[in-house]
Amino acid sequence: MDERQFALTLKQQERYRFAVSFDGLGGAQLTMDEPTPLGEGRGPNAARVLGAAIAHCLSASLLFCLKKARVDIAGMEARVTGSIVRNEEGRLRIGGIRVELVPQVVPEAKQRIGRCLEVFEDFCMVTQSLRQGIDIAVEVTVEDPASAT
Repeated sequence: MDERQFALTLKQQERYRFAVSFDGLGGAQLTMDEPTPLGEGRGPNAARVLGAAIAHCLSASLLFCLKKARVDIAGMEARVTGSIVRNEEGRLRIGGIRVELVPQVVPEAKQRIGRCLEVFEDFCMVTQSLRQGIDIAVEVTVEDPASAT
């Protein structure tokens, strides 16, 4: 199996607001926060970032296929709707995520889009990984605030 790695760091700024730094991306950052009343809604929460990750991966996969098939597009939009439900224990969970992809395909290229619509989802690593289940390991390392940098 070809294994690659990625890394990122979250640092608490205030209450439930975190700064996310993406290693290897030249200082790219994202602010995440919980919506009110828990947080202040100053950024997307984890559920919204997950929805964005799924939509971005699907969009990039479809775009890649369309370019290889020489299907010209004028642009691409993705619309995401997620549902939050409670499980049997009353805990909040993501019940489902619906993604609508809207490529603006130039008329003369529409006949070449068929094969891409059949295969692009299989090449989206995020969507397919979530569908198959991802092995998630969690470790908690308790630090003394005086030693934290």
